[in-house]
Amino acid sequence: MKKIQLKVVAVLLSTSVVFSSCLGSFTLFNSVSAWNQQVTGNKFINELIFIGLNIVPIYGIAGLADVLIFNSVEFWTGENPAATAAVQSIDTQNGKVTIEQTKDGYAVKGENGESMNLCFDEPTQTWSVVANGESHKILAVNGDGTADLYLQDGSTTTVELNAQGMLAARAAAQDTYFAYNN
Repeated sequence: MKKIQLKVVAVLLSTSVVFSSCLGSFTLFNSVSAWNQQVTGNKFINELIFIGLNIVPIYGIAGLADVLIFNSVEFWTGENPAATAAVQSIDTQNGKVTIEQTKDGYAVKGENGESMNLCFDEPTQTWSVVANGESHKILAVNGDGTADLYLQDGSTTTVELNAQGMLAARAAAQDTYFAYNN
């Protein structure tokens, strides 16, 4: 009787290994997310940074790189190359893109020489995108419990650093994105 039970347990364990799937660890996406969460101790500022990194599509690029490249490599080799590399290279439709974490944000470079930086200025509490020698603010944290969100159409909206302010920021960013691209 014990031999039968042991065989049943062995078969169940072996089939659970065979039929399990591997979703991957999403190391690059989680690294961007972890960096965003540790930038400040204020969850509302982190949410505004999250919105900014979605407008610029850093989260989208990191997630796509994980899905198409890093998780597949992790599945076949058992190691995720994004877990150890300080610089990530991603193949896109427009060529290779390199993302490097810097002391004040991220540097994003294309193989054709185009580049941009996401920079945080500690004294002014401002996040900016720097490209082609020009700096464009995306977020400024005010000392009064609000933040200024700089939208793609050049307008600025001030939002409170609370749940209602985050809803307003998401709505403003989405409305501006669609108006800008239409």
